[in-house]
Amino acid sequence: MGDAITMLRDGQAAWHRQLATVPFDRVVHFAGVSAGEVVAAVARFGDLPAAVVVTPSATGSVAAFVAEVLDALDAVARQLLPGWLPEVDELDGPQGAALAAIRAVATERARVAGYPSAFLADLAERALTGRPSRGRLRPEMRVAGLARIVATGFQRERLVLAVPTDTKPGPAPASDIVVAGAEWLADRGRLGVWLTGTRSPDPERVGTLHLAPVPHEAGVGSTRAGAGKVAAVVGRPHPHSGVEAALEAVLARQEWAYGRIWNGTYQPALARSPIRPDLLWPAERVVVELDGLEHCRPEQYDADRVRDVRLQLDGYAVLRFTNARVAHDVQTVAAQIEHLIRTRRHDLAKGPHSG
Repeated sequence: MGDAITMLRDGQAAWHRQLATVPFDRVVHFAGVSAGEVVAAVARFGDLPAAVVVTPSATGSVAAFVAEVLDALDAVARQLLPGWLPEVDELDGPQGAALAAIRAVATERARVAGYPSAFLADLAERALTGRPSRGRLRPEMRVAGLARIVATGFQRERLVLAVPTDTKPGPAPASDIVVAGAEWLADRGRLGVWLTGTRSPDPERVGTLHLAPVPHEAGVGSTRAGAGKVAAVVGRPHPHSGVEAALEAVLARQEWAYGRIWNGTYQPALARSPIRPDLLWPAERVVVELDGLEHCRPEQYDADRVRDVRLQLDGYAVLRFTNARVAHDVQTVAAQIEHLIRTRRHDLAKGPHSG
């Protein structure tokens, strides 16, 4: 299995054919591309699995490696709340009533879909409140549940994890941890683990697929989605917001707009309560807020600035547009969002150590 498999490409159609043949239920290694590039390519095609980048450390133990991945998946699942529990958009009322309602909705969804009810109710409540978990499931139960939830949140049938590795050949313990942890996740979570890096951490156990660099995105003027591609979206505009619906109508036709989340949740590092941005690109770390007249009031203006700072401290760029601007010039608004998204993707593709 350690023999290299050379994969040739001819644009994005060839990428789709090649990625569709990669195993979605085991550990493989990609050479020649970054984890972010693989995830961005997979996101463009609705018939491929959902793909998420996770960056666990390879020190300590296999159990610690697995725990880091599960915590990362838990955070992704909480961000994707509207994608796997769309009823949350309809819940109103005082916080206590809303929490009781979401636990009831999540418990019913768990019964129908075959999840542990305590797991799903706890996950939904934490997505809304940012509170710590009420209990701790066994790792094998967590990975199975989180893999399904994240895939459902992205409206896909399966999940793969893209894990960048920097291990060097030889008997280094880090290599053993990466491979053993990845194999455990693939087996217990019924998911794929795609390692990226210069070489496989263990060529005897993990085969390598050689990929040329990912094709660059189409130019800014070529943004209409082509046949067979999906500009993936999670969640939906608020049912009572005409400006959110107007912006989504434009974004739905744009190939670059994949990976967006409407009315999802994000837990800042330095805040107790999660934030629910209007529009979020988690991979690119971009937030878009659409502001009505109430955001001009001094107290709301101050609260918005505090939210923005918390997001910026976590590496997010925040764009704010008034409802009036969206209503009168939605194409320009979409173009400004596109410029930032493309810039972020370009920077991610270059990597943190590029000049």
